[in-house]
Amino acid sequence: MDLPKIHQKEPSKVELKEGKNYAWCSCGLSKRQPMCDGSHQGTKMSPTIFKVEETKEYFLCNCKHTKDHPFCDGTHNNI
Repeated sequence: MDLPKIHQKEPSKVELKEGKNYAWCSCGLSKRQPMCDGSHQGTKMSPTIFKVEETKEYFLCNCKHTKDHPFCDGTHNNI
């Protein structure tokens, strides 16, 4: 699998905590979208590990084609 599977064409609104490590699903196979559950095993893809600097709600990409991993940049409007 070279390209990610589109989970859905709209982002997930999630509350993230400052300083905590998160693993965003970049392959689109996770059953815990938008976060990784290890379903990428056996592919060439891996999750994006990230932290946020402020506790608040964020929009995380579910189409998996954003240029601003893991955050939605509106790319889903063009696919």
